[in-house]
Amino acid sequence: MKAVKKPHYTLEFKQDAARLIIEQGYTHAQAAESLGVSLSALRRWVEAERGGRVKPSQAQTGNVTTALSLSEHEELLRLRKEIHRLKMEREILKKAAVFFAKETD
Repeated sequence: MKAVKKPHYTLEFKQDAARLIIEQGYTHAQAAESLGVSLSALRRWVEAERGGRVKPSQAQTGNVTTALSLSEHEELLRLRKEIHRLKMEREILKKAAVFFAKETD
């Protein structure tokens, strides 16, 4: 059984898709079909554009109880990736420091 890979859409794509409904008068179904995205995803994007908010569970924020706009969500994901990378780099540097400290003894 193959796992289905979840598609990743850019912030600009999400905002443009939502604007089709908000500004151009497309129905959710029309826009979803023409763009090839799920109806539920499109509804979330439109809700976020209209109200500037996405539910935290949709933003994959864990225990955070405040809602995020689409751009805030994108920034949060970017910052989390950067934090993860920096933690890994820090651990590597710690191990290197221990290694070289042992060599100089």
